[in-house]
Amino acid sequence: MLQLDAARRNEAAAAEREVAATTDEPGAARRTAACLWAAAWPRLAAIGIVLVAWQGLVWARWRPAYVLPGPLPVLRRLADEAGAGTLFSASAVTLQRALIGYAIALVIGSSLGLAVAAVPLLRTAVGALIAGLQSMPSVAWFPLAILLFKLSEAAILFVVVLGAAPAIANGLIAAIDHVPPALLRAGRVLGARRIALYRHVILPAALPGFVAGMKQGWAFAWRSLLAGELLVIVANRTSIGVRLQFARDFSDAAGLLSWMIVILVIGALVEGLVFAPLQRRLLLNRGLIESAG
Repeated sequence: MLQLDAARRNEAAAAEREVAATTDEPGAARRTAACLWAAAWPRLAAIGIVLVAWQGLVWARWRPAYVLPGPLPVLRRLADEAGAGTLFSASAVTLQRALIGYAIALVIGSSLGLAVAAVPLLRTAVGALIAGLQSMPSVAWFPLAILLFKLSEAAILFVVVLGAAPAIANGLIAAIDHVPPALLRAGRVLGARRIALYRHVILPAALPGFVAGMKQGWAFAWRSLLAGELLVIVANRTSIGVRLQFARDFSDAAGLLSWMIVILVIGALVEGLVFAPLQRRLLLNRGLIESAG
């Protein structure tokens, strides 16, 4: 009898939860829509301001229309490139290079940064060199890259890796240096030594700084890649940089601006869809920000 009463109470409680969830669905949908709108409207407002300012410069005849076309001709050209398939094929080539180069740079930069942070002698030997490599303009590497690899994919990837790896390494080194000493002492008291100390204490504490270094490394990789595609044109590999260069050679201002918009949009999408959610998740897990839900 008691078991039957308990079962009935459980069924009643489950029914109440279902009713409450159903009743709360409109409210949850409204809250989700409000959050999305709160995140979207500043971006939309910024885009609107840029378009209005751009059109204002065109109306003011600051430059001739064949040099500075308005937003509508540029957007029409962008739509034509998308309709012809050129937009997607060129973007695919560039993104493939970016992902391969960044992946290689991530492995090299993480390994180098961890080694430099862990070995004082190595830090003394190459620490300043990594900082110097990070400050070196990526375009300065291209004469050497072309000399070593000719006009090939390897030349482009060489410069992308050299542009991104030092930034990733420096990000990891700085993140490890800023781990609070109290955490290190607590880890040692609990018995963590060497590899265990890095695995369970240092690396988890350094993760937000490391992600910031990864984000900076991506920015360096993206800039290096586009500079490389302007200088190194590989046969049968039409990329964003190639289309940008062709537009410049033919004085096609609308085409030039349309491909610049593509570069800007891809950079913003990578930031908004990859690094921003990752950083937000890290901050949420550490209680540094509150969940919007």
